Amino acid sequence: MGTTDSVRHRKVFYIPGYDPVHARRYRELYRREGAEQARISGYELQMLPRAAGNGPFGWTALGGIEGGQVRVDVDVLEWSDIVKGSMEQTVANTYLQLAQAVWAYVGSGILFRLMKLRKGPVIAALYPVGVLLGQLLAVVLTIWALNFAGRWIGGAISGTGTGNGMFAGGLIGLIAGYYAAAALFRWFRKIDNRLMAYYLMHDYAFSARYGGANPPALENRMASFADRIAASLVEPGIDEVLVVGHSSGAHIGVSVLADLLRDGRIPDHGAELGFLTLGQVVPMVSFLPKADRLRRDLADLSATDRLTWIDVSAPGDGCAFALCDPVSVTGVAPEGKRWPLVISCAFTQTLSPERWNELKHRFFRLHFQYLCAFDRPGDYDYFRITAGPLTLAERFAGRPPSQSRIETPVSPHTSQAAP
Repeated sequence: MGTTDSVRHRKVFYIPGYDPVHARRYRELYRREGAEQARISGYELQMLPRAAGNGPFGWTALGGIEGGQVRVDVDVLEWSDIVKGSMEQTVANTYLQLAQAVWAYVGSGILFRLMKLRKGPVIAALYPVGVLLGQLLAVVLTIWALNFAGRWIGGAISGTGTGNGMFAGGLIGLIAGYYAAAALFRWFRKIDNRLMAYYLMHDYAFSARYGGANPPALENRMASFADRIAASLVEPGIDEVLVVGHSSGAHIGVSVLADLLRDGRIPDHGAELGFLTLGQVVPMVSFLPKADRLRRDLADLSATDRLTWIDVSAPGDGCAFALCDPVSVTGVAPEGKRWPLVISCAFTQTLSPERWNELKHRFFRLHFQYLCAFDRPGDYDYFRITAGPLTLAERFAGRPPSQSRIETPVSPHTSQAAP
């Protein structure tokens, strides 16, 4: 690939997935993994000091890549506070959400349609159901065992096995069971940073609760995201604005950019606009009955010539709908569809056998591999894309889509929001 200086200053807007962790996590990930990728690939990537302010959290870096010198300013479009709010549920509410999510996906048959695309994310969706039901069963059995033991001990003390002694013992057993159940639920929540069952349940329930529509708080936040991106598109000196949507952040990015497109806020002569989706889970939302807005956004964005949309995934990522064209599988591909260009960063090829063996069973870590260093990088390199001198369009010009991409429409719902 030849050198170019078409980009000297890039603005990146990173939209995280459903993540309650502060955005500094992504800055440290970029710092650490970018340094490792620069070492492996033989280019320069330097993090620069960034003045603290009241604006969005982010960082600045300078890339010396492919003969160019590029300044990149990264802003994280945070919605972690909304995520935290949705996760602050009582145990009872969590199990109510479980029932709602199961009904939304299993009772409606949507989960079985999703399984036709990729089994990995479907298994990931069923995992918290199994874990939480197992925990509930453990609590019920504990209460039953303590009640039984109390009744038996009470009956033995009374000498008859029946009567007041048995009743009193059973009552004591129930009280003990109540406190034991509370302690068990607290312990289960405490170890969820390893099990991830509550986290995943809240994630799926977040979309299922509204049937695929966005809650008002998220819609308001997305409007502010759109304003920030629109301002950067006309900011002097910025050559490219790159929006990166990871995991659930992908469908948020789709809707934000579709709003800008329909509102005429993508200028003819502003910065180039690129959209990069990584490890997307769009079908988990777009297949739901009330996702009319998202389905229209997918259709509108897929046909525009105002941006370049590249979708990157890998079959080794069991948490993503890898190589599934989110527009086509949802059944809303319009005539003249241009985007996204669906490509694979095939982990088994871009990671050495040693590195792949180390990571292949760490499913959540693999879901973040798109933001990390590859020891055998191919044409996908997150740090070249974000800090290199080529626009997203230039970097993937002429790149054919993955031959193993999935485009078969399988969504049970294809209705779209009215214009």
